[in-house]
Amino acid sequence: MGLARWLRHRLQLPGAVNRALPPAALDRIEKAVATTEATHCGEIRLAVEASLPASYLRRDAPVRQRAEMMFAKLRVWDTDERNGVLIYVELADHGIEIVADRGVARVVPADAWPPIIAAMAERLRAGDFAGGMVAGIEQVGRILAQHFPARAGQANANELPNRPVILGR
Repeated sequence: MGLARWLRHRLQLPGAVNRALPPAALDRIEKAVATTEATHCGEIRLAVEASLPASYLRRDAPVRQRAEMMFAKLRVWDTDERNGVLIYVELADHGIEIVADRGVARVVPADAWPPIIAAMAERLRAGDFAGGMVAGIEQVGRILAQHFPARAGQANANELPNRPVILGR
């Protein structure tokens, strides 16, 4: 593992996420999840972390491994139609990962996610954290609406919380 990566993570202050996403930004993101979920029967979950835990750094684990672990830990896979999607953002490495459950992966090609990640990364690099995350949520929502549209006359069960989860507080 590179010294630069270790230092970047260890020097990332715990309040970094709170500075990037104050309560009003979290409210905006939560509303975006709820709004897009009204158009489809999928579930979107956003998780944000300032830095990777030391156990990931010791083994030089990629951000993707942490995203997959959080996908399971947050039970994004626990939806009736296996149509949950986790958007994971890690600030120290500027890592963004989208992890889709089996139902989504069956119908959405893997190459659908990199353009969304790239657009989010560009906005995050510019300091527009909430805007970048909302844009990513909206784009994922459009894909889910295409493949898992809301059913007319049927209530859409909210199987996962819409509020972003801030890890490592």
